[in-house]
Amino acid sequence: MPELPDLQAFSHNLTKVLKGRKLLKLNVVQSKKLNVSADELVLALQGQVLNKVVREGKTLQLKFSNNQTLGLHLMLHGALRWFDSENTHKFTILELYFDGDKSLALTDFQKAATPTLNPKKADAPDALDKEVDEKFWKQKFVKSKKPVKAILMDQKVVRGIGNAYADEIFYDAGLSPFSIASKIPDDEIKVLSKSIRKVLEDAEKQIFKVEPDIINGEVRDFFNVHRPKQKTTPRGETILQEELSSRKTYYVKDQKLFD
Repeated sequence: MPELPDLQAFSHNLTKVLKGRKLLKLNVVQSKKLNVSADELVLALQGQVLNKVVREGKTLQLKFSNNQTLGLHLMLHGALRWFDSENTHKFTILELYFDGDKSLALTDFQKAATPTLNPKKADAPDALDKEVDEKFWKQKFVKSKKPVKAILMDQKVVRGIGNAYADEIFYDAGLSPFSIASKIPDDEIKVLSKSIRKVLEDAEKQIFKVEPDIINGEVRDFFNVHRPKQKTTPRGETILQEELSSRKTYYVKDQKLFD
């Protein structure tokens, strides 16, 4: 599933190509996941100019000139794919035909990718918001008996961090993802807070180096510990694997555990 750095890159590249273009035609192929009828979606967006594409948590939001927004949650296997005059992509959910013969298809063989007209503003902050700092995490951890990784991945606490990047963050911070949140010392919370921003921002730069025009897929070649096909980190540390909240978690033994 694309996570925050992937979606940051997607939003940048979609804006670069589509900003200022008119949506000439919107074709709803699969309407099951829509929060409105297909006709309502078409009426709201067709004929409007796209101002920009932004990332909100784990979603993309297409902002149009009439103050309407199309939210896209790609879920596990959703993808955005370019096409010119004719869409030949399989498993299409939406087709967006923009002027200048640049068009976009939302696809998903599981039909789980979710388009939403004018999605509601989320209560939880984004992982890169200024308020998500050392103080924020202290408040979230102080009374919690949960493993700290479960809190980082909880989209009702903070939006944007998924399984893979959580592992990378804890590795960078030298902290075990299995640590009980309330047991983590303040100085370790400070380190973790810095690692969250560092890992997420550095990842976006790495993605652009490998695929500067990316709008789908995941670039993971630069990962240190969340490496399912590798037995060691780039430093030569043995990668350990264990399940946490039904998700595979990758870590090394030297990450400090507070329990």
